[in-house]
Amino acid sequence: MTSDLPVDLFDLGHLAYRDALDWQQTKAAEVRAEISADALALLEHPPVYTMGARGGDDHMLLSGEALQSRGADLIMTDRGGDMTFHGPGQLVLYAVLNLRRRCLRPVDHVRRLECTVLDTLTAFGMHGRTVKGRPGVWVGSRKVAAIGVSIRGGVTMHGAALNVTNDLAWFNAIVPCGLHGLGVTSMARELGNAPLMGDVMAAAAAAFAEVYQTDVRPAAPAMERVGGH
Repeated sequence: MTSDLPVDLFDLGHLAYRDALDWQQTKAAEVRAEISADALALLEHPPVYTMGARGGDDHMLLSGEALQSRGADLIMTDRGGDMTFHGPGQLVLYAVLNLRRRCLRPVDHVRRLECTVLDTLTAFGMHGRTVKGRPGVWVGSRKVAAIGVSIRGGVTMHGAALNVTNDLAWFNAIVPCGLHGLGVTSMARELGNAPLMGDVMAAAAAAFAEVYQTDVRPAAPAMERVGGH
């Protein structure tokens, strides 16, 4: 059964993290006020390290100045989770949803984000898995997608970051998600070839619609881009 609460789909292209955060906050306020439909944004970020609510400086292997000298920003954020990296070649899914109207608990939402990623991987012949107590998606012992959300007034922001073709060397500067001794991977590494980002985006949008049992529709008049990117 499909929900009667549709989700508007936005392609935000390549967008700076702070600009994407501003977009989410604006959209969340609209959703909270019930003047806008729920939204799913698909995008890529320029290189940026973000530290969530559970993050700590001990999970940075280089100073903030050293990270910036390499061309990456360091930003504190209100999402759950620890420290992670976003960059070109990584597909980010930001879901701005009224969980109360959808009768979803926060844990239900996180599980569904994980299932969305799992189904996206399946579409490319990959087998991912989840680990109890460690939000995200794994291929073997390597993390392929991070999950982190924030909720205010029943409306959630942030979401999932799936490594598609991004340079994994960026993760060497941090302890990803605060998990020592565990590695990261990407779809390109596991598949042995680089899937097209457009194909992964289409698979992710379809998986999201199926998992959340909702109608995902391109934002009128077409998938909206922000910031001229």
